[in-house]
This record gives sequence, structure tokens and C-alpha cells, in this order.
Amino acid sequence: MSVLSPNDFAQTLPRQSRVMGLDLGSKTIGMALSDLLRVVATPFDTIRRSKFTIDSQTLLTHLDTHQVGGLVVGWPVEMSGQIGPRCQSTMAFIANIQKIRDLPIMLWDERLSTSAVTRTLLEADTSRAKRAQVVDKMAAAYILQGALDALRAFGQ
Repeated sequence: MSVLSPNDFAQTLPRQSRVMGLDLGSKTIGMALSDLLRVVATPFDTIRRSKFTIDSQTLLTHLDTHQVGGLVVGWPVEMSGQIGPRCQSTMAFIANIQKIRDLPIMLWDERLSTSAVTRTLLEADTSRAKRAQVVDKMAAAYILQGALDALRAFGQ
């Protein structure tokens, strides 16, 4: 299976399954989970990146444990809309995951997600140490919530 359009993604998801949002960084992978109705995205966890085999095993364990039927992956296009090295890295990660597990996967534009989350945390007067602990999984929730809202708007 390849990366799907929102319509194909929604139609391919198994019934009564969650969707997981991923914010792929060079040092961490932020994760968020939807509820079973796919209405609300909740920050979930952060994987400190090491080797792909270790990272993917941790991810797959979470997918199985939490009844995840599909992934929404942040698409890190540049502000100009250009596809750069981070997009290539994201596609490589997706290709490697799909070799291990055939899952519906949708890309979602992640531009400004981390800065929006950081701004919210600053407004909440969150300490620098606490922001560092939660920003990646909150960015994943921001990405996932945007995708969930869009899927609902299209009647999915």
C-alpha cells in the first residue's frame, strides 16, 4: 500500500480502529492517538530515535496495543511548498514501515505545527524543560487533529 488520499485513507481504515499521528523529527518521533470515533487527537508518547529497527518495533508495539488502523504522518514541506530533504526522509521512513506492516497511511501538511504548539505552551507559561518533554507529541496531536477535522468535513 502506498500513501493514500484522504478519501482512500478513510475508506481503507478498519472499523473501530484508532488513527495514530506521527511527527517525525531527526531526534524524536512524536505520537498522538485518536479516539475510536476518530474525533479527538490526544498527545500520546515520544520515541527517542535510535536505529530504525528499534524505533519501528516500539511503534509497532503501540499500533498493536492501541488498535491503530492507520497513520497520519506529518509532511514537512518547506514554507515555500518545496519538497526538501526532510520530505525525502519521511518517505523513506514510510516505505520502510510499509515493508513491515501494510497500513493505510496519509500525509498531512505539518508546516507551523511545532511553532503553533510552542506558542500555546508559552502562553500557558510552561517551563522550557516541560515544553521540551511534550512538544513533539503535542505537534503530532496538532497534525492528527487537523487531519481528523478534514476527514469529518468531507463526510468520512
